[in-house]
Amino acid sequence: MRNIRVRNIFFPDHFVTFFLVFFLFFPSSQSYAGPDSQADIKPFLVIDADKQFEFAEHYFSNQEHASAISEYKRFIYFFPEDDRIETAMFRIGMAHFKSKRFQQAVNAFKTLIEKYDRTDLSIRSYLMISESYVKLNAFDAAIINLHNLITITGDENIQDEAYYRIGWLYIEMASWGKAKNYFSKISAPNKDRYRLKRLTADLDKKKLIPQKNPRLAGFLSIIPGAGFLYTERYQDARIAFLLNGVLMYAAYEAFDNDNHALGGIITLVELGFYAGNIYGAVSSAHKYNRTKTGQFIKKLMENHKVNFSAGFSTKGFCVALRLPF
Repeated sequence: MRNIRVRNIFFPDHFVTFFLVFFLFFPSSQSYAGPDSQADIKPFLVIDADKQFEFAEHYFSNQEHASAISEYKRFIYFFPEDDRIETAMFRIGMAHFKSKRFQQAVNAFKTLIEKYDRTDLSIRSYLMISESYVKLNAFDAAIINLHNLITITGDENIQDEAYYRIGWLYIEMASWGKAKNYFSKISAPNKDRYRLKRLTADLDKKKLIPQKNPRLAGFLSIIPGAGFLYTERYQDARIAFLLNGVLMYAAYEAFDNDNHALGGIITLVELGFYAGNIYGAVSSAHKYNRTKTGQFIKKLMENHKVNFSAGFSTKGFCVALRLPF
């Protein structure tokens, strides 16, 4: 008997699957599209430039600097033609600075300067770049940046402020001659403003800063502890004298008792302590000089330095000066 092959008259498997899914889920999907569906659709929140900038300012004023930076960047991206773009860029730099991310602050302020030429905020950005470099202990870079500001601006007051800042940077580096040189570049009308006559007179008092001669400290250390005594480190002087004295006496006793091996070992140890006594005295002289110079600079800054605040308004910038009387 012949086998009759029955042809499959059903749809392909994937077609069947499509219909199953459609009929299973279509009714439920329809239920969501009932007459009340319009009430479930919430309107989109539209953010305009004013709201976005206000939101960024809110974070900045509350010292939430990371969030402020993000919102200012969003403002810049979505509203590139807004008049407050430069302000937003400056705020980004200030937010980095206040967060102590000084290298990022430098980069942000440089970006502003590249886009805006000789505006109030670009000038202020030069000053903030300098302050950021100082925080990074990059004094040379800070000075170069201020020189760039002097070159690009024709405003005598800004140039004088840059000269004044450079002078103080050299004071902090204990380069007295260079400091005086830059103070002398300040124009006559601003010399009284910065009280240069009194400042110059006090700078001359640097000769009165107590100093210790490192070479003399090393020479005196031939007698253990004498170099430390010279640099006013009395406890170290006592320890150096006693330790070296004990080791010298121990080495002498060992050799006197014909214990040459022990005497040799003690002698080697003593030579190390003796050399350390000399090196330590020389180092202590340098440290003494740095400490006294630092104290002099600190006192000078407290008595004379103008306090530059980051006074800022959307109409420009201002430099707030607080002068001691």
